Amino acid sequence: MSERKPANKPLLSVRGLCKYFPVHSQGLLRRRTRYVRAVDDVSFDLHSGETLGLVGESGSGKTTTGRVILRAIEPTRGSVLLTRDDTCVEVTTLGRRDLKQLRTQMQMVFQDPFSSLNPRMTVGDIVGEPLVIHRMAKGRALRDQVVTMLERVGLKPHHRTRYPHAFSGGQRQRIGIARALIMNPAFLVADEPVSALDVSVQAQVINLLRRFQRELGLTYLFIAHDLSVVRHISDRVAVMYAGRIVEMAPTAALFERPRHPYTRALLASVPNPDPDVPMAPTIHGDVADPGDLPPGCSFHPRCPYATEACRNEPPALTDSGHGHQVRCLKPLEPRV
Repeated sequence: MSERKPANKPLLSVRGLCKYFPVHSQGLLRRRTRYVRAVDDVSFDLHSGETLGLVGESGSGKTTTGRVILRAIEPTRGSVLLTRDDTCVEVTTLGRRDLKQLRTQMQMVFQDPFSSLNPRMTVGDIVGEPLVIHRMAKGRALRDQVVTMLERVGLKPHHRTRYPHAFSGGQRQRIGIARALIMNPAFLVADEPVSALDVSVQAQVINLLRRFQRELGLTYLFIAHDLSVVRHISDRVAVMYAGRIVEMAPTAALFERPRHPYTRALLASVPNPDPDVPMAPTIHGDVADPGDLPPGCSFHPRCPYATEACRNEPPALTDSGHGHQVRCLKPLEPRV
């Protein structure tokens, strides 16, 4: 494993991360015709104990970004540096053995609690499997660690002998969280962990994740489409569109002073419970096809402020001050 001493580096540093899926023609020769740019030049830093919310419409590349960072999907190019125990590890170049070792430090909570658990394994076997794979515990020590973790996520010791079908959606997600945290990782990708749950259960799971973050110093990449949940749990928020981050800022700044037209449209689309408040206009048009992106700014066909320059010149992600980054040639002025 290639390691080097860091100098006050963040826990996770992502630079120029890309994932392109080739599209082949039909027929005998199956020539490659184009690429789907699912993740295109994504860069950000995450410091220890911080939560970065990653939001955007379906198909924007949020989940693929999380999986590529963890090497569940191989990146096309880019760099992912993880700093842990005074060493800096380049995740994208690790061999199979070193990557397996790094799995103890980087884990994932999946979106669907019904399909992410093996129905043929007991809860005890599911939660304890990472310890068995990495030869970190066995016998009574294994059982004791599993029972302790189940109790920490709000389940009972006797639940370890039951199978996933005997639990509700919220309980299954607690089992998934227990499995992810049993090895005490430093970094956790939470891929829409509450989207399949009832609203009341969502709050319980979010509070559970926040408690574990306080107790264990965890760092989260929190992927979601529910902006109210993201606002509640995140320190900073990154907005993705067509595989790229178009705006990133501290949570309060992004929600109160959005600079990108897409971010402002997303925030305006959040339902307001007050019946006297008129509904905001929706974003016109379809999400840009990552396999056939328009020239210039990929959002320009849907943007009411687009100019001729937007149709020809791709904007760069620039810092407008106080850690507020926006990918737009003419960022919107903050609302008064």
